[in-house]
Amino acid sequence: MTTLPVVAAIDGSDDSLRALDWALTAARLRTAPLRVVHARQYAPWTQSDEPVAGAPEPAGDPVLEQARARLENRGTRTVVEYMAPQGPPAAVLPELGSDAQLMVLGSRGRGGFASLLLGSNSLAAARDAPCPVVVVPRPGREVHEGPPVAPGPRVVVGLHIDSPAQTALAFAFAEAEQRSARLHVISAYPWPPVQIWPAPGELMPPAVDENVVEDEIRTEAAALLAVHRQRHPHVHVDLSTPPGEAAGHLVAASQDAELVVVGRHRRRLLAPARMIGSVTQAVLLHAASPVAVIPPTAEPARADG
Repeated sequence: MTTLPVVAAIDGSDDSLRALDWALTAARLRTAPLRVVHARQYAPWTQSDEPVAGAPEPAGDPVLEQARARLENRGTRTVVEYMAPQGPPAAVLPELGSDAQLMVLGSRGRGGFASLLLGSNSLAAARDAPCPVVVVPRPGREVHEGPPVAPGPRVVVGLHIDSPAQTALAFAFAEAEQRSARLHVISAYPWPPVQIWPAPGELMPPAVDENVVEDEIRTEAAALLAVHRQRHPHVHVDLSTPPGEAAGHLVAASQDAELVVVGRHRRRLLAPARMIGSVTQAVLLHAASPVAVIPPTAEPARADG
């Protein structure tokens, strides 16, 4: 059985080279080949269908040669292949995910505006690729300090008990096991609850006890994690059930983490296009660690044309 590769999407920027290093480690952990890709968008063609003068030739891609030299200096034994597909990266890269087990990109490339925290190509891949996508941020992002955590390598994953992303949990457990890391599961709940005012003549609803809510969240979260614990008995799990917005807690927990894992937004009947949920987008924008965006298991087939 052929092992699908880990794809590293590069463009010669420092961000993409950091992503290349991360992808190399991921390929080693998975005993998988590494596929280094530079998607090249050429200048427009003229009306006579002749290439515009100055368009780069397919052979001798300097970006791929830079990556080749970087990997050779590391003396890697991982099988590496190089590709230079033509076309807009935001369209080409997601397509390459159909033949990959993981895709890794930097948070911004050469074409991004300096003020943007997340480039359009990274966003497109995280939103559209059928495989998990890891976005590696620039070093030095500052986040609000969260509660103290145990020392050592740590993978963080978000768990929404009302709509749990089982593929994200499975990925997070497997990643923690591969990295010999603790798994920090965060299942946040909104607090205080939305106040519902009774209509005239109706009784006031009873006050909600926060301790009761937290106990219920913890019980339901533990039940959702049980099957994954059985599959990965050596993974130590720390379960947090804090009140407040999930995105803020995940971003705070990203400090010094190996990886933060989030699920991609599910398709809905009235919104069939792929989407990235607000929590996932906030984590991509602000997390200090690499972020893995995991697609749902069942992706509707796309029509040709």
